[in-house]
Amino acid sequence: MNVITLKDCRKALLTALWFMFLTFPILVVKVNTTEHLVIWRWQNLIYVGAATCIASLLTSVYRHYRDRRGQMRQQEQQEEEAGRLSLTERFFNTPAVSRPVFATAALFFLIFPLLFSTYQVNIMTTALMYVVLGLGLNIVVGVAGLLNLGYVAFYAVGAYTYALLNMHFDVGFWIALPLGGIMAALFGILLGFPVLRLRGDYLAIVTLGFGEIILLVLKNWAEFSQGPGGISNISRPGFFGVNMPMETALNYQYYLTIAMVVLTIFVINRLQNSRIGRALFALREDEIACQAMGIDKTTVKLTAFALGATWAGLAGVLFAAKNAYINPDSFTFLESAMILCIVVLGGMGSIVGVIIGALILILLPEYLRAFSDYRMLAFGALLVIMMVFRPQGIIANVRRTYHKKDSAA
Repeated sequence: MNVITLKDCRKALLTALWFMFLTFPILVVKVNTTEHLVIWRWQNLIYVGAATCIASLLTSVYRHYRDRRGQMRQQEQQEEEAGRLSLTERFFNTPAVSRPVFATAALFFLIFPLLFSTYQVNIMTTALMYVVLGLGLNIVVGVAGLLNLGYVAFYAVGAYTYALLNMHFDVGFWIALPLGGIMAALFGILLGFPVLRLRGDYLAIVTLGFGEIILLVLKNWAEFSQGPGGISNISRPGFFGVNMPMETALNYQYYLTIAMVVLTIFVINRLQNSRIGRALFALREDEIACQAMGIDKTTVKLTAFALGATWAGLAGVLFAAKNAYINPDSFTFLESAMILCIVVLGGMGSIVGVIIGALILILLPEYLRAFSDYRMLAFGALLVIMMVFRPQGIIANVRRTYHKKDSAA
């Protein structure tokens, strides 16, 4: 049996040509605005075409190898799935291994400001806020299976709730934090009612439209939101009225974000193993069967939207307090796409996977600024590779199993 067929070669050539066409404006055309010249870098196009063709051929080889191996070991694989746990399940079900790893990670994040500069602390604070956002969206997409492309709207609601209350009524951070979560939850319920009967692509389109409506309102209703100019001089989080220097304030905000991440992990972990969490999983697996089992589909969907929006609102308040300035350009569709990428890359429904995905997608661009022009290209390639080789994400969700104890006779 041939490893590479003629069909594979033809597919690799077409993939290379299509990829060269898509990347042509970015990799080939370079405009020198100073000398008013257009530089044509044709060698980049050749490199991209060759690399794409080789990658496609290697993917075909791997796919053939995987199919043959799957056919040869299908029976063994079924027995293994029935009698053994996966690597991820063994890790989480072995406290002697998982607890030291988690303890080391917790210690690292606690002493992070002592080891690195304020610039690194600022970047890590941003990454941890995206962890909260990713875990919030994970409730809607990963647990309930409701594709939400307008999640950034709830993020904006929380940020503007704090900014407007602080500007008009001088409301502090600690009072605005729960109010931002409540306002976002109300908007989540408001979005949930029109989409109760929608699924799949239709649900995604409506939620995308909701996010764009919020963005347009923030841009054009200047009397309410100050328009494109945004809101500045937002108060930073206080600590019993103590005036802190800039470095101390950054460290304080970092630990506040750490506390928010810990609270989010605790609540979502308890939620997934609760009655509501099992109802959300049932809704994701089969909506008709879920309703047939007596689960109120309307309540479950509204609960999912409200819970996911709450954490987006809390993260929005943290974002406004951290930057002391917000404007509508901070809440574009690109932010929703980034948060969704975090959930998909990490593993839908997996708490640890979402954390790892957020750290990868937020920290890598900062540490690879030399390749900032190709950041979105790299993200797309990374997601394609993940969908081909590991569609379940970096860490697949580990479902807890329940066993009925035999009652004594």
